Amino acid sequence: MNWKDKNVLITGVNGFAGSYLAEELLNNDANVFGLIRRRADGSKAKNLVTRGIDDKVNLLEGDLTDITSLADAFDHAQPEFVFHLAAQSFVERSFHNSMETQNINCIGTANLLEAARIKDSDAKIVFAGSSEEYGLVISSKEQYQRAKEEYKTIFPEPDTIPEVPIKETNPLRPMSPYAVSKVYGDYLMQNYFHSYDLDTVVSRAFNHEGAGRGIMFVTSVVANQVMKLKFGEIDRIQIGNLNAFRDWSHVKDIVQGYLLLAAKGKSGEVYNQGSMRTNSVLSYILMGLEEAGWNVNKIESINGGKVVDNPTEINNSPIYGINFDKTTVDQMILENELEYTLQDKGINVDTDKGKVVIEFNPARFRPAEVPILLADTHKIQGIGGKIQHSLSDILKDQLNYFLNKENRI
Repeated sequence: MNWKDKNVLITGVNGFAGSYLAEELLNNDANVFGLIRRRADGSKAKNLVTRGIDDKVNLLEGDLTDITSLADAFDHAQPEFVFHLAAQSFVERSFHNSMETQNINCIGTANLLEAARIKDSDAKIVFAGSSEEYGLVISSKEQYQRAKEEYKTIFPEPDTIPEVPIKETNPLRPMSPYAVSKVYGDYLMQNYFHSYDLDTVVSRAFNHEGAGRGIMFVTSVVANQVMKLKFGEIDRIQIGNLNAFRDWSHVKDIVQGYLLLAAKGKSGEVYNQGSMRTNSVLSYILMGLEEAGWNVNKIESINGGKVVDNPTEINNSPIYGINFDKTTVDQMILENELEYTLQDKGINVDTDKGKVVIEFNPARFRPAEVPILLADTHKIQGIGGKIQHSLSDILKDQLNYFLNKENRI
């Protein structure tokens, strides 16, 4: 699609994905307008400064909870396309302040759609939904039984097991206030298409990472600590649930998907975005250590008894009916041969440079956890969607970002 001179409005333009999206659109000669909240100290948004585009985006002050400011944004931008990325997007924070999350994500999305309707906008609106909407995905009969014991009920009950890879038609079982808020926005987008003929399309993007990802997200938590360890600023890595599996894509691939959905996505429909691979948080740590210069020989739980040799060895054997790169520990966890709990205390990693300690921090465990995310992306592939970056590409970009001491927290 030719973006030259197209008017584009991005909510959340100063966020992680929003800044990458704005940069790509500017590189394609679009007129980019960005909704941004007024900063009390008058400072510029860090992500826009980092991308070198803070003086190239037409910034419009506004707030999702203020419908008047959204109406003003439509008046000023006269958008042909709207990318609605703004949200309170930190899952853990949503557990501690649910009302803030619902107010920003639910009421904010309703305000955006109402502003578009009242202004008779014919802009195509791409909504940033989330893979978190799928929530409690059942990957095996053993996991189903554990979930049933822990949560007492599973609704809706699975028709088939496993439920991965995750299709757009999978049941939605959100496991956090954030996820619930995204289900609300997702359905509201579809409703405004059916009820008011607004031109909407929903992207359910799975985890997307890269340089500049917020420090509260697990991949940045890992990369930040690996680089701190490398420079002697800490003596161990602290982490929560290592067994969680995520479908991690590079943010640049997701940005290309947003642009594709704006150009070719069928109005009123939902599209997954992801990499069609899934890897554990443990693998992300171990691969991060290797990218940063350690050679990992074996791992052993601190309380003993769980030893894995060559834990980062990669294989591409099929699982859940698809082939993707995964480590030895990934394979073992997915096949229910390995699981780590708080009782294990952590993991000692045997490397060529001595022992590295991964310590479990109970405060980092969520009240309700999403066990596995693995996207089925055949639908977006059908209109041209592609994944260009590997997991190693993501790791390298994040580690390089934290080479800069100013970025390490």
